[in-house]
Amino acid sequence: MLEEKAKDLGRQIGQTDEYKLVKRSGEALNGDATAVALLKEMEKIRTDAQRMMERGEQPTAEMEQQLDDLLGRIQVNPVYQSAIVAQENFDKLMAQVNGWILDGMKKGAASSIITLG
Repeated sequence: MLEEKAKDLGRQIGQTDEYKLVKRSGEALNGDATAVALLKEMEKIRTDAQRMMERGEQPTAEMEQQLDDLLGRIQVNPVYQSAIVAQENFDKLMAQVNGWILDGMKKGAASSIITLG
């Protein structure tokens, strides 16, 4: 029963405008070669910096400057901006859904009535 309800909730979430928009904007972002290249370069620098910190080293000032420059370039990309806004809106929806689930759990835990359906 719980699995069915969870799958139904997932199906309903998949039909929301917020989910559809985050999916479309993500596809658009992946199709933007400039944005993809910038994001890959940022990820490479972050990974390199993380490895340096794990070895007890500090990332270089040049790495920080490169990240700042790349961040400035990606943030003005309209496809990236759309994807960020869509993700934020979807995250808000999911926070609301999680709140509703938590409310239901609290009510269920307080109830002495056992339901099977």
